[in-house]
Amino acid sequence: MSEVKEVKILEKPWVEKYRPEKLNDIVGQEHIVKRLTHYVKTSSMPHLLFAGPPGVGKTTAALCLAKEIYGEHWRQNFLELNASDERGINVIREKVKEFARTKPIGGASFKIIFLDESDALTQDAQQALRRTMEMFSNNVRFILSCNYSSKIIEPIQSRCAIFRFRPLNDEDVAKRLRYIAENEGLELTEDGLQALLYVAEGDMRRAINVLQAAAALDTKITDENVFIVASRARPEDVREMMVLALEGNFLKARDKLREILLKQGLSGEDVLIQMHKEVFNLPISEPKKVKLADKIGEYNFRLVEGAHEMIQLEALLAQFTLLGK
Repeated sequence: MSEVKEVKILEKPWVEKYRPEKLNDIVGQEHIVKRLTHYVKTSSMPHLLFAGPPGVGKTTAALCLAKEIYGEHWRQNFLELNASDERGINVIREKVKEFARTKPIGGASFKIIFLDESDALTQDAQQALRRTMEMFSNNVRFILSCNYSSKIIEPIQSRCAIFRFRPLNDEDVAKRLRYIAENEGLELTEDGLQALLYVAEGDMRRAINVLQAAAALDTKITDENVFIVASRARPEDVREMMVLALEGNFLKARDKLREILLKQGLSGEDVLIQMHKEVFNLPISEPKKVKLADKIGEYNFRLVEGAHEMIQLEALLAQFTLLGK
């Protein structure tokens, strides 16, 4: 007999492992949770449009809503499609209509179709969706999730109750990160926590992913580990580079730039984004901050257009030196 090999079961990503199961477990969106809970209690709801930045709970809210409405039958009554992958009219004509035609299971009065990243749907697909929403409104409710509601055509917006998700504040993200670190047996230092919050910028998904990546390096989560796995420069290094340029030490600022780019492996656009974030923390006058922010925007456009990273960033530092005089 051949030897049976043991198959190692991979652990879920922490984003999925620690995804809330109930609406009341969702943090930072209390006004939305309250409205969705009302739909659960009344077993009645309109079509919904979730709009907001990434990682703030849009997908989680849709999943929790389905679980609380349908209980153990939620998988049979809930269809999730990622519209950025399946964005054509055929998806609406085939998958959505096929699911919408069948009756709900478990005594529910309607099914739910969740279209994630629906702002990636083509105009033709959105027009087809508009008609489908009308035809199957007795049997199906749609939840559309998007980053930019302006990319959803007006006829669809008018058919939906719009929920605007806001970026999570640092207190809510920190509370969740401490909970995960405790459950995973990690030592989360205060510097490490602040680094995670700096990198996350209100995005819970990004914060949890970076925490998991940092935990692969060491069970002690420090700011150094966080910036390494997140491919970010330390804020103080970026500020030091800009201050050197403003003080007229162009060559030292240039050396600092090369250290950030080459040793830490950052892209030019990554550095520009951090420079834009840190320019408002510099000890300079308001008019100078305005001029520097304007210059950063100009050089960001140059990089987007395909200009050479190192040349453009050094030219930007030269502008800092000129403006610092």
